[in-house]
Amino acid sequence: MVSRRAVGSILDGYENLVIATVCSHSSLQIFHGARQEGFRTLGIAIGKRPRFYDAFPLAKPDDFLIVDSYADILDQADDLVAKQVVTVPHGSFVEYMGAEVFAKLRIPTFGNREVLKWESDREKQREWLTSAGVVMPTKIVRPEDIDRPVFVKYYGAKGGRGSFIAKSAEEFQESIQPGMKYAIQEYVVGTRYYIHYFYSPLATTGYMLSRGALEMLGIDRRDEANIDEMYKLGAQESVRKMGLLPTFVVTGNMPVVLRESLLPKAFDMGERVIERSMELFGGMIGPFCLETIVTDQLEFKVFEISTRIVAGTNLFIAGSPYSDLMEEGMSTGRRIAREIRIAQKQGRLADILS
Repeated sequence: MVSRRAVGSILDGYENLVIATVCSHSSLQIFHGARQEGFRTLGIAIGKRPRFYDAFPLAKPDDFLIVDSYADILDQADDLVAKQVVTVPHGSFVEYMGAEVFAKLRIPTFGNREVLKWESDREKQREWLTSAGVVMPTKIVRPEDIDRPVFVKYYGAKGGRGSFIAKSAEEFQESIQPGMKYAIQEYVVGTRYYIHYFYSPLATTGYMLSRGALEMLGIDRRDEANIDEMYKLGAQESVRKMGLLPTFVVTGNMPVVLRESLLPKAFDMGERVIERSMELFGGMIGPFCLETIVTDQLEFKVFEISTRIVAGTNLFIAGSPYSDLMEEGMSTGRRIAREIRIAQKQGRLADILS
């Protein structure tokens, strides 16, 4: 892990910051938001320059860095620091580079990279959330203990790839990939909502915490293939006989607004997670997402946390029903750039970068 002292020494020469991220996931809004806040931008592309940016001139990076692989980004660290680059992590950036490698990237990065140790390990993630008083689906320790429908998910941010439902140890063994680390939770029947938060340690107004403030920038649901259309073929047992297994690969996102009576509970969950993160590893910074299920008793159960910008925020590049009540047209991408700009003006970049 890059030490804060090392990052602080690098930042001493930073005046004309360049916002960089990998050309994937939520990069359009990250580049667009950075441009809105007056930053130059750099797109990191694997293999070749992506053409689709030409179709979106307001979100097109000012410059591109082309590398052969994600691992090659490490070799470019000195050149990127010389260009005064600040990287913004997203799911693809961290997943494909690898959390351990990303943690060693010697480039100032938005957020606290200590969070990676707690997010990438599902046991530590569960320890963090449950110790914060957040309700999670019941954990099933051993496959042979499966006595109800369960949801099985592999470690890492894989966009739902490989996840599956099982109702017995036999069904589990039919679907599990050998050698993969996994977590088993009870399958909770309800509606799934992905809540996009932003925590600012710099804020002095708003929904205040012990330090800084918590914001809600949007909510989405996920379109998943092929589970969302499989019901048309009949019950899961019949589908299995056809040789088909339900999959949960995220292919798109849909906007959601919660019933207003649930908002206090949503903020309480976010607050608990942030306050506990301060105690465990010095605090999470910037965007994060609680991935939740709401039961018919109007209770939240959190089945996962993503500790960076999530792709569901792409719905709200022009603002959401929630962010518009703080500032019209505020995307998560722009909110990240705004936080960097505020920290720069206050001489506090070291407080939000790692």
